[in-house]
Formats: sequence, C-alpha cells, structure tokens
Amino acid sequence: MNLILLEPGEVSDGGDLRLSGARAHHLLNVLRVAPGHHVRVGILDGPAGAGTVESIGDNTVDLRCAFDVMVPPRPRVDLLLALPRPKVMRRLWAQIAALGVGQIILTNAERVERNYFDTHVLTPECYRPLLIEGLQQARDTRLPTVSIHRQFKVLIEDDLDGLFPTRLSGQRLVADPAARTPAAAAVRESIEERILLAVGPEGGWNAFETALLEAHGFEAFGMGPRTLRTDTACVALLALAHAARSG
Repeated sequence: MNLILLEPGEVSDGGDLRLSGARAHHLLNVLRVAPGHHVRVGILDGPAGAGTVESIGDNTVDLRCAFDVMVPPRPRVDLLLALPRPKVMRRLWAQIAALGVGQIILTNAERVERNYFDTHVLTPECYRPLLIEGLQQARDTRLPTVSIHRQFKVLIEDDLDGLFPTRLSGQRLVADPAARTPAAAAVRESIEERILLAVGPEGGWNAFETALLEAHGFEAFGMGPRTLRTDTACVALLALAHAARSG
C-alpha cells in the first residue's frame, strides 16, 4: 500500500482524519508510523497529498492532511475485455487498476461461458475494493469506471460510441495474434489520443466478432504468434500502451 486512499467526505474541512481498520493496521504494523511521520494520502477521484500523523490510539491513527490543488488526469487508456473466468477476473481487477485505465468495459463473446456473468466477482462489493487495492499500489486516485454488457453486438453497434467516441480523438485497437502490425507500432500512432484496447477471450474472437470490431473502427495489432492467457495479455498490452505513450 503505497498510498492511503480516502473516500470523499472522510476528511474534515480542516484536513483532520481518524483511520481505523485495515488502513490503520497497515500504518501501525507495516509502516510503523509514529507522531510526526508523514504518509501519502489521496481522495478517490480527487487530489493526492500528504498526511501527518498527529496521534496514535488503540488501532487508530489520527492524521492532519494537506492535498494538492490539481486532480491527477484519468488514464487515457481504456480496456474492452471479453469476460474471462471468474477466478481470472478476480485476479485482474487490481492489476488493471495498478497499470492504469480510465474505464473497463466487460463484454460477452461466443467463447465466453454465459454463467460467468452470474458471478459475485462482477458486483461492486467485490471489485471496488480490488480496484482500490490496485490504485493504492500504483499511487493513483482515479477509480476506473466499470460497465458490463451481456450482448456483444448491442455493445459494439449501439453503446460503444457513447462509451468511447472516436470523434473526440480516440483510437480503437483489437489484439489479434495473426495481425501483422506490432503492438508498439500501433499504439505509438495514438500517443496524443485516447486508446481503447480490445482483448478477446482465451479462445479468441470468432470471425463475426472480428469483422464487427473492424467495421466499427478497430485496428488489429499483435505481439507475435503466441496465444496468451487473458491475464497475461492484459498486463502486457496495457504496459505496452503506457510505455508507448510516454516514449
């Protein structure tokens, strides 16, 4: 936990805050803070800052916080992901947030089992703490938005322009092991734009899904001929996208 994230409204107008529970436990037993120590803090979807330890109680820590004026920008990379197995998705929430995405769009596909959509892993009660865990690791405050779509065709044809309008300077990219354009080259063209990365199921997009994506502005790119697991592909592609944007 490299940043203590706070819910809006937890901090008083004067910057005072009392932490308890897991966050206080981390400060007391991992960081071993004492009065006068400084820790990194941030408001969810708000500014980051610093907290000074004022006092320590029984499993509580009192902080005096000061925050930056500017709110960090939302990451300019978004992810469209064919829903993987629940245990894989559970692992991915924190990793995706740590790598940095503005939104996560989960969708169906022919090779996605229908019962995956009934898992508790897709409930905010499950995924929100995992997203926050990833943000605290990466020292970010911007919580990704999440939308879940059971109908792939409806998502691409009717909903996607509202979620990711290309008219506002955005590029849509779809991962495909057979594509000749390497990932680094495709992403590098988008340095000044928002990027939407589409990652298919472990069995791949079918011919209809690939054609529909291409018809709606997605450009195919690859990382070589190897077919990767969903979690490996997501981590690798997001890392490449961010590296290209900063290069």
